[in-house]
Amino acid sequence: MARPRSLKSKEFFPQVFSRHAEAYQRRLDDVMARGEARGRVRMIELAAPQPGMRMLDLACGPGNLSRLVAAMVAPGGEVVGVDLAPGMIELARAAGIVNARFEVMDVEALDFADGSFDGALCGHGLQFAPDLPLALREARRVLKAGGSLAASLPATPVQDSVFGMLDGVVERWLPPAAEVVDQKPTRDTIRDPLALGRAALDAGFASANVEQVEEDVHWKSAEHLVSMFMGWWDCAWRLDRVGAEQREAMKRDAIATLKRAHPGTISTRGRNLVLIARK
Repeated sequence: MARPRSLKSKEFFPQVFSRHAEAYQRRLDDVMARGEARGRVRMIELAAPQPGMRMLDLACGPGNLSRLVAAMVAPGGEVVGVDLAPGMIELARAAGIVNARFEVMDVEALDFADGSFDGALCGHGLQFAPDLPLALREARRVLKAGGSLAASLPATPVQDSVFGMLDGVVERWLPPAAEVVDQKPTRDTIRDPLALGRAALDAGFASANVEQVEEDVHWKSAEHLVSMFMGWWDCAWRLDRVGAEQREAMKRDAIATLKRAHPGTISTRGRNLVLIARK
């Protein structure tokens, strides 16, 4: 097979997430409806939105978390969601969330005045920022004195045979994954709780604490898991590069492979880091 394409974060991720925004929205709604997005839930608890507060949702995606926070800051509060993927912002705006607005914007170059927000949060988004120190400095800059940034990040996953099997199917049927060449420094930092906390302090926050949160996710069947897996950005980008017949063949193979080991419901486990940094 051809070698993986070398791309940079800001030319790769916004396009992929825009094309697959609806799949992302469905998957996160599905997991949150079952109460299984424990990292994101803990992040909102630490952010502690209160009525009347103005909150910034960084890398807000289609507004899944913005909706929850908007309800918590009512009455009198506001949520502003920003994301670099136009397709995500289009979905967020279409949701009609009361006391929330959404803008296409780079988290490394926030178009807000200093001290604009009471608090900020970022649910599984900072890992896509190629310059994590700059993103953290920008988040701090737009916070009022005493404000806080809460962020959840996927850490190195717990070894899981289910995803090992799926990775094998992907390698059989799909082209190589994209090589996003400017991601390594950020990915190295978010895997290490000490490094993540230190990065927040280096960005100027007065205090930083990082918790590790494990979460179990349950899937009704192999079909359920595979349908969601095919919308994840890394798999989705590779699926975009093949025809419909090959996509269907990959899907059938993935379902059959999982069913041999897991004929019924399937459980997977991951580990998140949750940062709370105060200005």
